Amino acid sequence: MKGVFKDSYLLEFLGLPEQHQEKDLQSALVANLRQFLLELGDGFTYIGEKVRVQVGQKDFELDLLFFHRDLQCMVAFELKTGDFEPSHFGQLAFYLEALDRQKKRPHENPTIGVLLCKSKDDEVVEMALSRTLAPALVSEYQTKMIPKELLRQKLHEWTEMLEGEG
Repeated sequence: MKGVFKDSYLLEFLGLPEQHQEKDLQSALVANLRQFLLELGDGFTYIGEKVRVQVGQKDFELDLLFFHRDLQCMVAFELKTGDFEPSHFGQLAFYLEALDRQKKRPHENPTIGVLLCKSKDDEVVEMALSRTLAPALVSEYQTKMIPKELLRQKLHEWTEMLEGEG
């Protein structure tokens, strides 16, 4: 999986306001699918949105589903517009199991899950994923790039700090 998935995705092309809901994020990603596929990288093909799985007598909807040609597996994206919470992972693991039991073909590898959150704390993510066997990861997304001037200022401050230590 290393090298295929990013730790952070830049979704500036969606034009979303800072405060937005999951349905807005999902609609914008589907409306800008070509751009999103470019951001994801090579090998992804789109399967669908609001992909339904039935478990028992209940229907559940996964936000976005892709197939990765090189990995030969489905890739399920669950979208969260807030911080990563450990409970999000339980929901994703449930979807991965349902997809593998209901939609995965015999020649395909197990489904990989990506929780795409507005932000994450790496320690919380590591703890939440430490005992799981589910192939899943947590990535962040940004809807705006850091302004160039602020980036220059921070780089200048960092350079001055390093020179002061030397």
